[in-house]
Amino acid sequence: MDREPVAWNGIRRRTPKGKPPVSQSFAEATLAQYLSDLAAKVPAPGGGAVAALHAAQGAALVAMVARYTTRAKDADNRPVVDRIIEAADAARQRALALADADAAAFTAVGAAYKLPKDTPEQVAARTAAINDALVQAAKVPAAVVDEADEILTLAAELLPIGNPNVVTDIGAAADACRAAAGSSQLNIEINVGSLPAAEGDRFAPVLIRIDELRARADALHADVLHVVRS
Repeated sequence: MDREPVAWNGIRRRTPKGKPPVSQSFAEATLAQYLSDLAAKVPAPGGGAVAALHAAQGAALVAMVARYTTRAKDADNRPVVDRIIEAADAARQRALALADADAAAFTAVGAAYKLPKDTPEQVAARTAAINDALVQAAKVPAAVVDEADEILTLAAELLPIGNPNVVTDIGAAADACRAAAGSSQLNIEINVGSLPAAEGDRFAPVLIRIDELRARADALHADVLHVVRS
C-alpha cells in the first residue's frame, strides 16, 4: 500500500465545510460520487476498489447477456441460463462488498503502522499487527481474483448459448475479469512484498492463478471476436 491509509468505508460524499464527510457503500454511491473521490487527493478509493468494481461490472455484463437469452427459442437452455443469472447476480454483490472491504483493510494497515514502538514489547506487538493487517489486506484482492475466476467461467459457459445480438458483452465481461485480476495482482504483490516470506508464500498459488486467468480472458475475448467477424 503506497498511500497513507485513513479511516474510511465506501465513498466519501462531500458535505459543507466544517462537517465530516458522509460515508456510503459502493452499492449505494452514485457513479459521479465514486469517480470524483477516485480522482481526488484522498487515500481511498484506489486500485483495490477499482479491481473489485471491474469484477462487479463483469458479473453485471454476464447477467445482462443471460437475461437476453430467455427467448422462446432459448427454452432448452433455460435451466443453464437461469443458473448463470443467479450466480452472476450473487458475484456482483460479493464484488461490491469487496470494494468496501478493501477500504477497511487499507484503514487497518494504517492503524497498525501508527502503533507505538518505544519498547521492545511494543515493537514486537506493532510488527505482529502490521503483518496481520498486511495479510488481511492481501486477502481482499485474492478474493477479488476468486470472483473474477467464477465470472469468467460463467461468461465462457454462456458464449455458445447466449443471445448473439449481445455477444460482444461477453467479450467485455472477459476484459473486465482480466482487469480485475491484473489490478488485484498489483495489490497482492505490494502487501506480500512487506511480509516475511513464510507469510507471503501463502499467496503464491493465487498469483499463479492470475496469470492463468488472464490467459483465459484473452482466449475468451478472441473467441468472441471470432464470432463477431464470422
